[in-house]
Amino acid sequence: MIDDFAKAYLHDNLRWVRASLLQKLDGVSEYDARRPLTTTGTNLLGLVKHLTLSEARYLGGIVGRPFPEPLPQFDDPGFVSRDQLWVRVDESRAEVVERYRRACAHADATIEALPIDAPGHVPWWPRPDVMLFNLMVHVLTETNRHVGHADILREQVDGVVGDDPVSTSDDAAEWAAHRERVEQAARAAGSGASAPRD
Repeated sequence: MIDDFAKAYLHDNLRWVRASLLQKLDGVSEYDARRPLTTTGTNLLGLVKHLTLSEARYLGGIVGRPFPEPLPQFDDPGFVSRDQLWVRVDESRAEVVERYRRACAHADATIEALPIDAPGHVPWWPRPDVMLFNLMVHVLTETNRHVGHADILREQVDGVVGDDPVSTSDDAAEWAAHRERVEQAARAAGSGASAPRD
């Protein structure tokens, strides 16, 4: 009973966070979906491409249900992780998003088909013998981490915050005042002085 509950709970959360990731692309131009917004080149569409590998590998091949489409492997000669975190000009946005959706559908089928204690083997992990439970937690954690990145990237692009892809922050003046309070506190802490209180 608890195994079924745990699997359903993790799966529901994974579905929710996947949708949140794709919402970050709503209303964004082709350029803004792809452009590097950090020193290391992190970009919205690249995060989707990267998470396609996570879904397909961890909730597919690792438990004996390989994703039917060719994908780079971690042990391929010349594989570099950062190459999967950006989108080449010959890769369309629609292709990247649809491949992610297909990888998620394949992962969903795996989750539905297997018990939560189904065995898997991840040779690059310190404890390589795992269960579907471990893999679900890993993919959920990984996706949440990158959705957090996507939240910040989207805010940099056009000010959209939260789960509503069409509205910016509630009150620009209020957010500006809040940001200034945060800045003052940081400056005061950095100089050893006391920060002003509200």
